[in-house]
Amino acid sequence: MSDRSEETEDRADLYTSPPVQRAARLLRHIAEGDRVINMSRTARELGINRTTLLRLLHTLEAERFIEPRPEGQGWRIGVGLIGLTAQAFFSEDLVQISVPVLTRLADSLSLSAHLGVLDGLEVVYLVRRVPNHSFASNIRVGSRLPAHAANMGRIILAHLPPERVDRLYAGTILKAVTSHTAITPAQMHAQLAADRAAGLAWSDGNFEAGISSVAAAIFDATDMPIAALNVSGHPADFSGAERRSVIANNVKAAAIEISQRLGWRGNVLPVPVAAEPEPRDRRASRSGY
Repeated sequence: MSDRSEETEDRADLYTSPPVQRAARLLRHIAEGDRVINMSRTARELGINRTTLLRLLHTLEAERFIEPRPEGQGWRIGVGLIGLTAQAFFSEDLVQISVPVLTRLADSLSLSAHLGVLDGLEVVYLVRRVPNHSFASNIRVGSRLPAHAANMGRIILAHLPPERVDRLYAGTILKAVTSHTAITPAQMHAQLAADRAAGLAWSDGNFEAGISSVAAAIFDATDMPIAALNVSGHPADFSGAERRSVIANNVKAAAIEISQRLGWRGNVLPVPVAAEPEPRDRRASRSGY
């Protein structure tokens, strides 16, 4: 290393704040799925002691950057940080491009339209657009759903390398949201393979009774799935092969439009005709919203 490089590195170290670094690394750990249930292990991985870790957790909670998980075990990213992230996204291309497309999609199909991104093992809702009628989605921006069960999460995972999905879920217990949720790695991979082959992730009351939905992935210029959009509504709004094909084509076209505006130049494949859902007692294990 040259003297100039060493001087530049020393100057960078001089202006680096170790407490901020530790907080950032802890947030990254939590976002990547560490619930900080084992304090000793997390402290060791971060290179700090348990007292420092405890202070960081309480400080980040006070700032609403993290919050206790609903079941009372461990931590997750909080609404304060989600709010900052959503604002950052809104100032960038993804949300700015998506809002008018989702608005048009919701109006044309008379269905609620959403945009979400993957955050660890959850999908976070960043945009919500509803049609002008009484039956509309009440899910709020910032809501988090389990990615393996919600169809926006499923379709993002479906386009990630399987080994990356395995790393992401290593040591994780897949909890069932309904009886159709994949709860083993084999079931999850089978579901993701089916979603990937279809190019869409469908749900017919599989995540929440009385709600049907379909999701498509959004890609960036590097062909990475960076987000997903979906539409949802009453099962009657998805009734009939012709109606489902109209929905499928519109959802796929909206996802392609957003992706292309973000620089994606992937192949545009035809959307397969969407068959009517099977009777629930014959349906394979599926999940999503």
